Amino acid sequence: MSKPTNQAAYLVAKNTIPLEVRTAPYTPPGPDEVVIRTHAVAINPVDHIIQHLGNIMYTHLQYPEAILGFDVSGEVVQIGQQVTRFKLGDRVVANAVGTAKNRNLPSHCGFQLYTVLLPRMTSPIPETVPYEKAAVIPLGLSTAACGLFQKDQLALQHPSVPAPKPTGKTVLIWGGSTSVGCNAIQVAVAAGYEVITTCSPRNFAYVKSLGATEAYDYNSRTVVKDIIRAFKGRVTAGALSIGAGAADKCLDVLAGCKGDKVLSMATYPTPATPPKRFVFVQTVVTYLSGLLSLWIKAKRYGVRSAYIFADSLVDNEVGPMIYEQWLPKALAAGTFVAAPEAEVVGHGLENIQRAMDINRKGVSAKKVVVTL
Repeated sequence: MSKPTNQAAYLVAKNTIPLEVRTAPYTPPGPDEVVIRTHAVAINPVDHIIQHLGNIMYTHLQYPEAILGFDVSGEVVQIGQQVTRFKLGDRVVANAVGTAKNRNLPSHCGFQLYTVLLPRMTSPIPETVPYEKAAVIPLGLSTAACGLFQKDQLALQHPSVPAPKPTGKTVLIWGGSTSVGCNAIQVAVAAGYEVITTCSPRNFAYVKSLGATEAYDYNSRTVVKDIIRAFKGRVTAGALSIGAGAADKCLDVLAGCKGDKVLSMATYPTPATPPKRFVFVQTVVTYLSGLLSLWIKAKRYGVRSAYIFADSLVDNEVGPMIYEQWLPKALAAGTFVAAPEAEVVGHGLENIQRAMDINRKGVSAKKVVVTL
């Protein structure tokens, strides 16, 4: 095939706004890779975190050729010689992993017209699922799967279609209406676990529609006591914390429950509000003091805790289990829905910066999407 004309939204330097849209190289797939024409991308908090804190996180990125973007959906346009799962024209959704330190490949990042993908992180999507809806899935699902199923995290039994018999255990998912939480609820239920979650009251019905048995207001002054009371007569399989302050409260809950005292943490300690001065120093101090405080509390309560590295599933059994084995069947059967809701804010690479700005201001039970 002749090389298509590619374009990308580049992060040309640390702490630089806006992204710069310009021509990009078209990269053909390696033997075990595919290339898609990207039709939709979703925005994640990590995208604007990298943009604003690039001198602290993701220091391996090479400027001015850095490209962001984790959530992509599109059409397969070229296939590596060893790939057998896909054919030209397949509609797919994938977790683009180009920013991972052990890869660091702009061609494998999502904010461009043509993206190189790993088949083990790619899933076919039914005709009934639009590209913009599918694009909300990947990083939220990957993060949830890491926390729930990796051996160094909660190590739950794997999901299946149809779901297995109930395990008799309950998982606490703090932040159920978030991108990670929406996926964690569904995949935990698909693995045979009951779910208790937290969110704002306006999202109670939504998280229950995804499979949560009970939902509690995370802003309530009595929320920890209420959840401990809810766990009476139940056995915990552990907790997954999402959001600022969530890990601290999950530790309090686990200390008062029977069962597995394990906490998987999706959110790292960061300043409550972005600092305007001494950004590096304040961010590092908040991060280190937060780590130490949680470590001490976990030790005191006898809870095993670990932070999630959302790209770790690329190199273990969890990635293929989710994207090759479970997700295609779950989407086809309709037992898994793309969540949270997609909020399309524009079309074209030039709208990605605006989408990132919208996401940074905060959204509830939605994920910001740009079509391409």
